[in-house]
Amino acid sequence: MAPLRPEDLDFISSFDTVWAVVLGAVLATLGGFAATQMERIVGRQERERSAALLFGEVLATLAVILELTGETHGRGDPYGPVTMRLMRSARREMDIYERNRERLFDLRDGELRARIHTAIVRLSVPFDGVFDASRELVELENRVLAAGKSSAEADAQRTMLRDRRDAAFEFALEAAAQLQPIIVRLESLARHSFQGLNEIARNG
Repeated sequence: MAPLRPEDLDFISSFDTVWAVVLGAVLATLGGFAATQMERIVGRQERERSAALLFGEVLATLAVILELTGETHGRGDPYGPVTMRLMRSARREMDIYERNRERLFDLRDGELRARIHTAIVRLSVPFDGVFDASRELVELENRVLAAGKSSAEADAQRTMLRDRRDAAFEFALEAAAQLQPIIVRLESLARHSFQGLNEIARNG
């Protein structure tokens, strides 16, 4: 058996090179995976904050408008032009929510998502009730004018529509009172206070 020569052991040193390459590849893969995961986490947090800002501003604006609506409702004609314009403004805020509803899923808190959606539904239904009853009252008065006189049936229908409108309005104000705890929760996620909207609305 021939004695080993130094060059016969060269393959051992090549193992060191192979292991270095393998270790480098593993570390690069782990580093890339960690960076991707970190990017996903940061991106998810930013999307959540953005969604909280959006829905927080929508709900805070709604709360302010409804507070003003309640005040104007108690002065003069309960459903005069100012009150109805404010209600239409509030309805437009609800429409903004509807157009962005899919962004609710950027909020990781399932209970919070449900509370936001439930609050909007509880507001939109009575709002539509107020608008529908007001429209039907106008149509009724137009029919009475065309007939030249009212009737017992028209009086009963008028009373029914007014009662229905009042009930819907009161329900909307009750639903609006539930917005503040949701807004506070969104403030913590958005890292932003929405309380200044009230001052801006009143002083503006």
